[in-house]
Amino acid sequence: MAGGRVIDLNSDLGEGFGAYRLGPDEELFPLISSANVACGFHAGDPRVMARTVAAAAYGGVGIGAHPGFPDPVGFGRREMAVTPEEARTDTLYQIGALAAFCRAAGAPLRHVKPHGALYNRAVKDASLAEGIVAGVAAFDPGLIFLVQPRTALFAAAAGAGLTTAREGFADRAYHADGTLVSRRVAGAVIDDPEAAAERAVRLVVDGRVPTIEGGELELTIDSLCIHSDTPGAVAIARAVRRRLDAAGVTVRPLGAG
Repeated sequence: MAGGRVIDLNSDLGEGFGAYRLGPDEELFPLISSANVACGFHAGDPRVMARTVAAAAYGGVGIGAHPGFPDPVGFGRREMAVTPEEARTDTLYQIGALAAFCRAAGAPLRHVKPHGALYNRAVKDASLAEGIVAGVAAFDPGLIFLVQPRTALFAAAAGAGLTTAREGFADRAYHADGTLVSRRVAGAVIDDPEAAAERAVRLVVDGRVPTIEGGELELTIDSLCIHSDTPGAVAIARAVRRRLDAAGVTVRPLGAG
């Protein structure tokens, strides 16, 4: 048994645009506890944002802003050259956009999690990390910042006095240094539901996860991500919930006591 452990399950949702839908959002909402909602730069539009916030509020799912690079064509997964000030103002702009929909729905905005290439670069780039964190702090320093531990982005958030939640991934492979394996590398995405669920339980209960180099990484997390665009995301989420329930782990949104 897990001895009363609590974990948040987060997923990146609201990543459609116009007539285009990406990810099985409706099927994932009952299985997760927090939603990272696209804010219009890498995906999402006003209608998508409104619907996603309303669905999260109705389902008791915590709402977070998911700011990314201004790159809808590349889904925010392409590198872009931005200055720390651009990162600050872009982050502030995107949080403000989502916060408007939260306010209209009477639902609190609980957290912020960067998206895609912005996130992946900022975990190693201290100046970019400081720009993102400054944008969060400028809007509301009380927001929870969801971030990989042991990274420049985590250090920037902690240094700015933000409340951090340490993020792990059920459906992504890790390097020995704690960074994620590039999606371009074979085996980087874990799309087998039982394999992802096994990794999830080990991360939450034991604080360990296998690395692509063949060893094990020690990692303590507060929130576990299941990407909505991973093949079989719903089956993965169901398997993860089943295994966590069996281990006696409580699933609860960030900031919910």
